[in-house]
Amino acid sequence: MSGFNNEFTSEDPRCPGALPEGQNNPQKCEYGLYAEQLSGTAFTAMRHENRRTWLYRIRPSVIHTPFQKVDKGLLTHDWDAVEPNPNQLRWHPFDFPEKKQDFVQGLATVCGAGDPKSRNGIAIYVYLCNKPMEDKCLYNSDGDFLIVPQEGTLNITTEMGRMMVEPNEICVIQRGMRFSVDVKGNTRGYILEVFSDHFQLPTLGPIGANGLANPRDFLTPVAWYEDREVNEYTLVNKYHGHLFAATQGHSPFDVAAWHGNYVPYKYNLSNFMAVNSVTFDHADPSIFTVLTCPSLKPGVAIADFVIFPPRWSVQEKTFRPPYYHRNCMSEFMGLIYGKYEAKEEGFRPGGASLHSIMTPHGPDLECFEKASNASLKAEKIAEGTMSFMFESSLSMAVTPWANNTKVDPNYFKCWQPLRKYFNSNNKDAAKKK
Repeated sequence: MSGFNNEFTSEDPRCPGALPEGQNNPQKCEYGLYAEQLSGTAFTAMRHENRRTWLYRIRPSVIHTPFQKVDKGLLTHDWDAVEPNPNQLRWHPFDFPEKKQDFVQGLATVCGAGDPKSRNGIAIYVYLCNKPMEDKCLYNSDGDFLIVPQEGTLNITTEMGRMMVEPNEICVIQRGMRFSVDVKGNTRGYILEVFSDHFQLPTLGPIGANGLANPRDFLTPVAWYEDREVNEYTLVNKYHGHLFAATQGHSPFDVAAWHGNYVPYKYNLSNFMAVNSVTFDHADPSIFTVLTCPSLKPGVAIADFVIFPPRWSVQEKTFRPPYYHRNCMSEFMGLIYGKYEAKEEGFRPGGASLHSIMTPHGPDLECFEKASNASLKAEKIAEGTMSFMFESSLSMAVTPWANNTKVDPNYFKCWQPLRKYFNSNNKDAAKKK
């Protein structure tokens, strides 16, 4: 199925007619199924914002033992554990685990802000894992996960069906949805969690009806169920920034049919229709927004997911790479593969950078010199590469783990060789660089 934030219906072909006709909650469901609603918004949310899905399942999800707090590993929302640091930060590629660990065990918080209890804020993670979640699933009561694979394929089973998500694809698992991740070998990626609201497509304004990420390119799972009893199936719940576990005697992926608009979904980044300048100047990176989670202030995002895909660069009389910049937003960047155009050395796949609110950043010396003197002909840029940015209006703090793991102490040096060209007696000094 394809689409985004629309009403979907799906039933496992093994149970034709499992979806009730004419009502959501019949007195008796077909095949002896139970009806259960999963609500992603308040019942009274405006119709165009209301998100919910009806699930028709073998057993209701309430059948489990009481939750008990368990070790949360490197997952934290303690934003005061490290002294504030306004400096530019860069991380070398995060190491794969030496011991066997699954997706949940491999979650490590890099930075964030806010509080899930008050439903306002974000957290950014990397996941580092090398084994599947066996008879184990996770659901998040705190927020939505936007998952960006960098190395290795994620085979994700959800209550609504299964998704295979590869590097250069993303997926979103929304609040409350149970899911399990199967991997083979070393697997690494990034996660943006939003506590406040759900991700949505950005408005297009003067761009018009088409462009950026098109709704039809977002894919949702097809209903698939397993009727499987086990001695002990573990449910892990992320709640208030902690992990809790309960057990049950059956697989939670027992939904034979469902309908609604509150669903997990995936998107292939190669389908993004980039928009750019064809005259002069470098357009702001907001033109590359794939998904956004808006704040209560119009035009300001709690979080944007932005990509820098392969595209044509044709501007005249223009310094084409990203301009030097100080910003009222926090910018966390990651690299899926290839080399980022503004820093071809040092910023590597599986690593990251953080430029905090009003911290200056921009191209390194090599990029500046090359771009300032390049012949301005039409050229394809970012070929063989895909980088992205999690941008937020919140001022993010770094965790102790991220403060002591793979940090590049020499990052600041990439700007130090930038020299003065100014000559008050020579208007054409810049032309002689």
